Amino acid sequence: GRKPRRGRGGAHFLPNPSMALQQKLEKFNRQQEKLQATFAKTLQRPPQPKPAAPSSKGSSPSPQTVSQQHLHPLVQQRLSFLNDTEKLQQIATIRKSPVGAQVKRVLDVLLETRQALLPEEINEVCFVDVKNNKEVFEFLKNNVKVSFDGQRFSYKSKHDLKNKQELLVLIRKVPEGIPTGDLKDAYSGVLKDLQDLKASGLVWLLMNSDSQEDIAYPNDPKVQIKVDDDIKELIRSIEKPREFVDVERELQKAGMKPATNMARRRAVAGMQGSQPKKPKPKRRRDFKRTKLTNVHLPELFQNIQVPDM
Repeated sequence: GRKPRRGRGGAHFLPNPSMALQQKLEKFNRQQEKLQATFAKTLQRPPQPKPAAPSSKGSSPSPQTVSQQHLHPLVQQRLSFLNDTEKLQQIATIRKSPVGAQVKRVLDVLLETRQALLPEEINEVCFVDVKNNKEVFEFLKNNVKVSFDGQRFSYKSKHDLKNKQELLVLIRKVPEGIPTGDLKDAYSGVLKDLQDLKASGLVWLLMNSDSQEDIAYPNDPKVQIKVDDDIKELIRSIEKPREFVDVERELQKAGMKPATNMARRRAVAGMQGSQPKKPKPKRRRDFKRTKLTNVHLPELFQNIQVPDM
């Protein structure tokens, strides 16, 4: 029970400590339920019923919470906070981090969700205050990987693709090849679709020797023709020239002028090889002793007496 306390206005009752703690706990639970509802609305994922145990004796059970399965790691971290102190410490750490780190955090959320989010929704998910941090706001607005319509931010890949068929159409439009680095963020599962197209023979994936990156080339079905075995044997039976001079001779027989002249090149090389090289005259060195004096500083030797030998 509550003990009475007398004062000027008469008897008063002291608050029960257990009731005050219960009220704070219920207030904290209501805050968590509100945040979870905001996450569900932001990610547009249907909530899954999950009964929650009552927080303490005599308190009503909390409403159904949003399932954390298949959520972004940042969202899972957001839901795993144990108390307000840890939450505030995490928020302060993130907002004191460099601008580049905060922008990277937002990009990860936009890439994972693939949805257009308001600054307030971004703040709820990853604690980056885009609305009040002007520097982060400008970096995001001018980022080539971000699309901003005046209100919402969304991820923007280099190629707007949705599925495997659109991917194949794009590769066939670029016969010179597309780096896989330009395709890997087009949509979820694009790299797997590239391997499937390669396995089916519709595209080629060849590594570039300079960038060490795979390039996707179209395999045009129009050039896939079947050659008879007798034609293959006929091509293999053609005798190939052993010397390039023979190639030039055959071109001349066909009425074409070769771009090279191996006979002349060999003749010039033979003439240069037949002429002996003249030996270079050896340079004679003068071994006479030279008298070295500091003639430019005569004042140093004015008072020096040289003894007679």
